[in-house]
Amino acid sequence: MSAPSLTPTKTDPARRTLPRRAGPPPSRDRFTRSLRRNLTAHAFLIGAVVCFAVFSWYPMVREFGLAFQKTESGHTRWVGLDNLTTVVNDPAFWQAWRNTALFTVLALVFGFAAPFVAALVINEFRHGQAYLRLLVYLPVMLPPVASVLLFKYLYDPGYGLLNEVLRFLHLPEQQWLQDADLSMLSVVIAATWMNMGGAALIYLAALQNIPGELYEAAELDGAGLLRKIWYVTIPQTRLILSLMLLMQIVATMQVFVEPFLLTGGAGPEGSTTTVVYLIYQYAFNFNNYGAAAALGLLLLVLLAGFSGAYARLSRADDE
Repeated sequence: MSAPSLTPTKTDPARRTLPRRAGPPPSRDRFTRSLRRNLTAHAFLIGAVVCFAVFSWYPMVREFGLAFQKTESGHTRWVGLDNLTTVVNDPAFWQAWRNTALFTVLALVFGFAAPFVAALVINEFRHGQAYLRLLVYLPVMLPPVASVLLFKYLYDPGYGLLNEVLRFLHLPEQQWLQDADLSMLSVVIAATWMNMGGAALIYLAALQNIPGELYEAAELDGAGLLRKIWYVTIPQTRLILSLMLLMQIVATMQVFVEPFLLTGGAGPEGSTTTVVYLIYQYAFNFNNYGAAAALGLLLLVLLAGFSGAYARLSRADDE
């Protein structure tokens, strides 16, 4: 047997491996593939960001500038706090804030409790819940103008349905929208009916996530309906209730549509003049955009401060 050769064999030139070209870094390649794969999602996201920037963020930034500017004869100049002084010295300023606070309080009494009670009632039904959910949400689907026309018919002092009921019961008729003492309450009732559907469905979803064992344990302890609501339902839905309370306050402080359509905005003796309606007057009736922006900035600071304090108290309560 011959010994193996110790001389190195020549490599076939055709089989030689050529050096690899330097490619993009792996991280960059992964990013490119991910971007290409999610191109549609990024396109929708960019569109949403652009819409928010143009229709939400830019107006807010522009408002900060207008609040300290004044335009006269086509020339804009910085006036410092003059717009704020003009707004505060307006006799309608404090009345608008009082009316807004009154609307907020009444809306919390009626508009915060009514959806929760409606959700409790619907949750007790074992059949027909879908129909009841549609029924309670139907006012939200109606155009606000249609709902306002409906309540204008109900509140009409001559042939309105409410006064017809009062006449049938031999009770004195009321000037619902023409009486300064009743106009705000009438607006609150209409606003509650128009907007309670969404909150009622949110409460209903929260109620249906409560374990039934908790109610069974409460019944074994002899708890009645009210005690079950107080000790089981409210603690289990506390997070949703607190969030909806915050949203309700922020929304009612910006009320405009209902008093504007029902009472023309100001109402009898200015009883339904709200802060947002006063902003509308400054901007579109008086052409004083600086004063309108200054009042809007005050409302923004107030709501932002309230939201921040509420979030801080909620975090401290959770800890």
